Amino acid sequence: MPIIKILPNAEYCPGGAEIQAEPGTSICEALLEQDIEIEHACEMSCACTTCHVVVREGFNSLGEMDEAEEDLLDRAWGLEPTSRLSCQAILSQQDVTIEIPKYSINHAKEKH
Repeated sequence: MPIIKILPNAEYCPGGAEIQAEPGTSICEALLEQDIEIEHACEMSCACTTCHVVVREGFNSLGEMDEAEEDLLDRAWGLEPTSRLSCQAILSQQDVTIEIPKYSINHAKEKH
């Protein structure tokens, strides 16, 4: 089973974490199953950017990005070349390292 290494994030995972997930699982599903409460305002339907993550290692092992995800990512806060919506990033057999950005579009709107 692949391992997802989550880099420390003050709000969602202060100490960082390493979790295992079945291949074919989205990163978002895997995080939520392990009580890492990443935002997912659209309930993982690829309709928002609140579950945006930056894949630091293993980006090319994830399932391909479709046009809807690409379009939504253009609105994500802190977009990087290896950004993905975690609800659409499907694990293969390879380990990945992710970073949950400090802010999401919800944080910006709510002025946290």
